[in-house]
Amino acid sequence: MNILMICTEKLPVPNIRGGAIQTYIGGIVDLLSRNHTITIFGRSDPDLSNDEKVNGVRYVRFESHGMLDIYMQNVIPYLAASSEQYDIIHVFNRPKLVLPIDSVRPSARIVLSMHNDMFNPLKLSKQEGEAVVERVETIVTISNYIGAAICRDYPQAEGKIRTIYSGVDLSKFAPWKASASAQKDRDSIRAQHSLGNKKIILFVGRLSRNKGPHVLVRAMSQLKHSDAVLVIVGAAWYSDDRVSDYIAYLRALAEKSPIPVVTTGYVQASDVHRWFCAADVFVCTSIWEEPLARVHYEAMAAGLPLITTARGGNPEIIRNNNGIIIQNPEDPAEYSTHLNSMLSNVGNARQMGLHGRKLVEENFTWTHVAGQVLDVWGK
Repeated sequence: MNILMICTEKLPVPNIRGGAIQTYIGGIVDLLSRNHTITIFGRSDPDLSNDEKVNGVRYVRFESHGMLDIYMQNVIPYLAASSEQYDIIHVFNRPKLVLPIDSVRPSARIVLSMHNDMFNPLKLSKQEGEAVVERVETIVTISNYIGAAICRDYPQAEGKIRTIYSGVDLSKFAPWKASASAQKDRDSIRAQHSLGNKKIILFVGRLSRNKGPHVLVRAMSQLKHSDAVLVIVGAAWYSDDRVSDYIAYLRALAEKSPIPVVTTGYVQASDVHRWFCAADVFVCTSIWEEPLARVHYEAMAAGLPLITTARGGNPEIIRNNNGIIIQNPEDPAEYSTHLNSMLSNVGNARQMGLHGRKLVEENFTWTHVAGQVLDVWGK
């Protein structure tokens, strides 16, 4: 089949600037293109051509300035004028694109992938939402949580919902004890930042209050392991290393911590895996209702025990003793209690990490994800 995949207006594909959706598409596109002809629409970037073919996949890129209206004003007329016939148009995370696409491609099958609750009444009118649900063939969701959120507002969507979890590259994210390249990355990062044999507690993500890293920094005052260090990897936005008010606050908090806190700033998407290889424990501190942060898959693939929060889809990833769920993500003491236990029982923590790695191998590789997407397309 001839397939068009339409990414969002925020970041380019491939994921040279980061981005969970961009990483998802990049992870599966080569596998999908073995069976189908693939074209990907995405936002333009100064480092990428506006129209190119890479490994048999065509990329067409449009100006957006990060705004959906501008993106839509470029994408829809292009689609209307193109003579290319697509069997399926797979739209990512932008239900607002569905009806404009339908107006120029009324006979195409449309699949919608949801990575956030973009059907929220604050983002989409009830009338438009109902028309979108009616028009699309399948609504793929990144977690059961997102599917349930959509069905609360649109019960008629229930029969169209299909959860397909994200995935990870097992060769890139690997346990340091089982991979020579992961061991090399671990040693390199630790030497570069003078971390020696310290027990590294790792946070990776955008630095904003709703992501909660400030609570983790506060938890360090109750940590009983003087040989520990907290590493916070991330910036205010992808490829953006500006110091926001929140980051300034976070760094000021870190300076007062009795346990050393390293803030790396923005790390290129291609280098983030090295920090996972270097770490001993991974913590996701989401305060908001997170759809299901993809860092969980990366941490598990790297063989790290997880601590995450009872928010949104995050608990769906805690299975078979691979980690701990924090019930109150605004309570530093709950984090410190579990961290003290993990760091005191290294053997148990490593077993958790191995359980996570096995879970990923059996369920969350890009091969698994691509296979499920192909199943949706082949319905």
